[in-house]
Amino acid sequence: MAAGDRIPVTAAASEDIRAEDLEATVGFFNHLGTNKTMEPQFDVKDSFSDLIGGVLKVVSIERGKISCLLTVKPAIKNAYNGMHGGAVASAAERVAIGCARTVVPEDKDMFLGELSIAYLAAAPVNAEVIVDGSIIRSGRNITVVSVDFRLKESGKVVYMTRATFYNMPVSKL
Repeated sequence: MAAGDRIPVTAAASEDIRAEDLEATVGFFNHLGTNKTMEPQFDVKDSFSDLIGGVLKVVSIERGKISCLLTVKPAIKNAYNGMHGGAVASAAERVAIGCARTVVPEDKDMFLGELSIAYLAAAPVNAEVIVDGSIIRSGRNITVVSVDFRLKESGKVVYMTRATFYNMPVSKL
């Protein structure tokens, strides 16, 4: 499909939506690349984890803290040439798990119950971002981790996240 080609609307659209609004919405999704065919090299199990692992490097680890360097490569950019929100979430989850594992033993299972993200600014393509994770609280049943993303060059905070992990098995009340 060439640039500028229209993708036909295949979803049901309400009669309440004006034709101009429908066209603008479909145009927005076309701009983002919706309905494109996935390339075969990405249509494999866990390819997104491989992609994120390729841009995230551990700098330091200590009990309750972890620091990483993330390079915003074109593969994780969005249509506006900033770091894609899904890549932010994936990197935050990885760093939070690593940070939590500095205080929660490997023999204790845990699962991510909540991940909140504040998108404060965009990290542009080729920017280096310092990703710092730290334990806010860790107890018998939950572990809460804060992960902040700062542009290395300016120190500006671009994303702030908080992850809540539930430690298993949950104690009986």
